[in-house]
Amino acid sequence: MSPAASPAAPPALPLKKLRLYETGIGYFERSGNISPSSGDSLPVPASHVDDALKTLVVLSDGKARVTGVEFDSVLSGALSRSLAALPVDSDTPVTYREVLESLRGIEVEVTAGDETWIGQLAEVTEASPIPLAPPSPPAPAAGADGGAAEGKPGPAERAPAAPDTQEDLYLTLIQRGGAVRRLRASRVDEVRPVDPAVAGRLGAAVGALSGRAAQIRRSLRVLAHSATPVRLGYIAETPVWRSTYRLILDGPRARLQGWALLHNDTDEPWNGVSVELVNGRPDSFLFPLSAPRYARRELGEPAEELSTVPQLADKTPDQLWGDNVGMTFTGQGVGAGAGRLGGSHRTSAPRMREGAIAINGRTSESEVLSIGNLADLAQAAGVENGALFSYRLAGGLHLRAHGSALVPFTQQDVETQRLTWFGGEGELGRSGARVANTTRQTLPAGPIAVYEASGFAGETGLPRLKPGERAFLLFGADLDVELRAPERRSEDVTQKLVFEREALEEHFVRKHRRKYVVRNRGGQERRVYVALDIVKNASVRGFDALDFDEASEKPLGVLRVGPRSKLEREVTIEEALQRSVAVHSLSARALREKSDVAALPAADRVTLGAAARLFEDVEQTDKATAAEHSNIGRIEDDLARLREHLEALGDKSGSPAGANPLVVRILALEDELSGARRRVEQLEAQREARLAAVKAELERLH
Repeated sequence: MSPAASPAAPPALPLKKLRLYETGIGYFERSGNISPSSGDSLPVPASHVDDALKTLVVLSDGKARVTGVEFDSVLSGALSRSLAALPVDSDTPVTYREVLESLRGIEVEVTAGDETWIGQLAEVTEASPIPLAPPSPPAPAAGADGGAAEGKPGPAERAPAAPDTQEDLYLTLIQRGGAVRRLRASRVDEVRPVDPAVAGRLGAAVGALSGRAAQIRRSLRVLAHSATPVRLGYIAETPVWRSTYRLILDGPRARLQGWALLHNDTDEPWNGVSVELVNGRPDSFLFPLSAPRYARRELGEPAEELSTVPQLADKTPDQLWGDNVGMTFTGQGVGAGAGRLGGSHRTSAPRMREGAIAINGRTSESEVLSIGNLADLAQAAGVENGALFSYRLAGGLHLRAHGSALVPFTQQDVETQRLTWFGGEGELGRSGARVANTTRQTLPAGPIAVYEASGFAGETGLPRLKPGERAFLLFGADLDVELRAPERRSEDVTQKLVFEREALEEHFVRKHRRKYVVRNRGGQERRVYVALDIVKNASVRGFDALDFDEASEKPLGVLRVGPRSKLEREVTIEEALQRSVAVHSLSARALREKSDVAALPAADRVTLGAAARLFEDVEQTDKATAAEHSNIGRIEDDLARLREHLEALGDKSGSPAGANPLVVRILALEDELSGARRRVEQLEAQREARLAAVKAELERLH
């Protein structure tokens, strides 16, 4: 066996259990009898050694004593190069010359043809290039008489081609007897280190240079004593398992088939492994453990300068210090976040954040009035049985190394309701179904194909559903159903006014009267779901039933339409809303209009009337301020014109400065401008005082 050859891999403990998580990690559990002499190991790729060391757990039904885990160090590319005296930069390719130079001072065995020499490699230097054999000249084109073609030179007339050359090296070898031999590298067949340790370091560096260095199989050998089988578990990176579903519709209940896509990306076949699929997201992170780490020490320098020649045969601490390689470990933050498949009816309309106030006319759901809560129509939320939900595959899984498989993980009846969905008036009807998770397990998100008695009906995405939760799945177009709303009327009725946060909040009821016309051209009854553009705090009358979609947070009206029939229905909707107007945007007219609302309490109406009268003073102040601003603009224009005239006249007037009529008018206008600006300041202060009186009056609305 050559010095660089690796010993045979120790026997691996058989893999018995595998638990796969949504976060791309897997729990591998191996079991068997372990003794110090058995040499059983955990085979893991080099890239997974850190995870295995970080999470290894030993489980035993009896009494086991573990003394340690032994493994070959996972060397970084820079460290393995450094140990082999190769350039440390892992991104730079290693040349033949650099490999030879790494052996300088090392005893090597050099073979050239039938001759072999053993000695220390002293140096590697450039040699003169050697010529390569020139290419054979092409055959001349023959004429009719067998000679050269007319007008073209023969072989003797052509200029000879310059031969190609190849770079070469000289190897200086000091043999054991002291003889010095110089050899051309181009004539050497083989250079082999005599010391097996040097050969091993070169082999380790070559392994680190490989693009598959992270996939090289490593063995963790567990040192333990146990009279009973021991289970060893650890976490390693695995492909994310994904789910896909089939839904077979057949009346009020349907059959749901769940399939899981698994991948064995290891070099080890899974033979009868117990597989468990976990629907959950435990935190996991990467952490460097297996590779040796070195702390940097300061270089102590002498107090006085000393000669560097001939100390240490031209190898000084300064040179060693210059060879220091600063390696910085940069950690990468761990984050989580993943999209989820959902029904195709989801909307992207922005919603106001909770507690937000709609300013200056924008409406939102009222926080004071209460008409009803249409969200209560949704079924109860899912039951939490813990942070993780798991599915255990029936029987042991057999899957070859680097193979994939689609395996069933659930098949149960679920509650469904066939429907036609309209997201709004004028939109195309969508075929769909309301699916409730009546199982005892959480269903992970995944694509779902829907089948009916007639065959394939469509496909969509199933969102993650806990037990008891439901979703509306839309998977096709329903061309047989048409929805119109030819009549829509609405009116707002104020119920309460509140002054908060420098704004007048109006809480009112918006009453809608709508007429829906549904035409069903199909041969079966249709249950039509209409998404309503209203808030949850509302009451609805006129539909056959009401529902609520938690995904889009929209109330739903339900109409039942018989086969080949037309349905007309009057619907009444009342929703509690609120809008706010900032106090500086109010007007006396708006306050007077609010004081005439009969639905308000008498005290509030009186308060609003008083506030309207006070706001008239604010508006009078605003008018006076606007007039003064207009006056200031006129004065500034006159001043600019007079100054232009004065500049144009210069000293030609012959009058003293005080007697110049232009100067007199300019001075008078400047005094007038100063007075106007003082009046504006007084009016603005007066407005603030009068506006404060309005606020104080409106505070009584509490």
